[in-house]
Amino acid sequence: MTTKNKLDKETAVLEVRGLKTYFYTADGIVRAVDGVDLDVFPKRTLGIVGESGCGKSITTKSILRLIDHPGRIIEGQVNLKGDSPKDTVDITQLKNNGTQLRQIRGGRISMIFQEPMTSFSPIHTVGNQIIEAIRLHSNLNKTEALELAEDWLIRVGMSNPSQRLKQYAFELSGGQRQRAMIAMALCTNPDVLIADEPTTALDVTTQAQVLDLLKEMQEKNGMSIIMITHDLGVIAELADDVSVMYLGKVVESGTIRQVFKNPKHPYTQALLSSIPSLATGHRERLPILTGTIPHPQARPKGCPFNPRCKDFIEGTCEISFPEQEIIEEGHLVNCHLYNK
Repeated sequence: MTTKNKLDKETAVLEVRGLKTYFYTADGIVRAVDGVDLDVFPKRTLGIVGESGCGKSITTKSILRLIDHPGRIIEGQVNLKGDSPKDTVDITQLKNNGTQLRQIRGGRISMIFQEPMTSFSPIHTVGNQIIEAIRLHSNLNKTEALELAEDWLIRVGMSNPSQRLKQYAFELSGGQRQRAMIAMALCTNPDVLIADEPTTALDVTTQAQVLDLLKEMQEKNGMSIIMITHDLGVIAELADDVSVMYLGKVVESGTIRQVFKNPKHPYTQALLSSIPSLATGHRERLPILTGTIPHPQARPKGCPFNPRCKDFIEGTCEISFPEQEIIEEGHLVNCHLYNK
């Protein structure tokens, strides 16, 4: 039995270890993130997939310490690597709203939020907000920052950028707002970009344009990307590595080829089998994943997936959470089917 990945962790730009984020409510404790491990490697994209309510967004918000009351990080490490080992920073240990944390937020780690309409200030122009981000993380004056903001709108394919800088978010289309959000996230040249469902509510053509833009920006800037989405097609197109989450835990992880070509966890298998393919027959019914994800306050004992699992092992799965096993180098799974 092995609990460590054999990939070279020294090369990871961001390491998440044993992260736990709980919400203390009047009805009880919600274990939104319950012991998550992630590795984000330079110039690679990590996809995080799972159903709504499995903890994807809370995990990435925890990385940036953006958890609102009554939630808090109670355990774990978020190690952001520097130029040397002594420059590594554990973000969970930084002073809340301190200078170092503010430098990391929007500086070394940027985020594209799920809905740009609610992420932009409605009372400030798009240009004011991009310029503020640039000046907060650089020594540029206002004129230089304005020139750089316009340059970034050009890079992300925004038409008439000088005019767009003077407009408010509600005056832009959905695709334009998303491009402006990407420009604001990238204008500080972050090491890591977190994209929380960046194509939600966009039409198919605009979705493809946004994904192509992210790939192009990654190639030019050499940044790492954490991509959160329900769309496994997006993950297959964009990601290099993937982590599958269920009820606050990572149940399977590996390269995109390992997980998509050889899924081991029953939950991963169920997600992938529900996607139509060229081999799907005419009017053929797709397999369905029965049941719904339990509420975090009503977490099942043992493996959280056991009430919905087709390979449920009575007397084992409902007793304890499975240990992590290595299927092959870099491919990890938490399932009793593979525990020796």
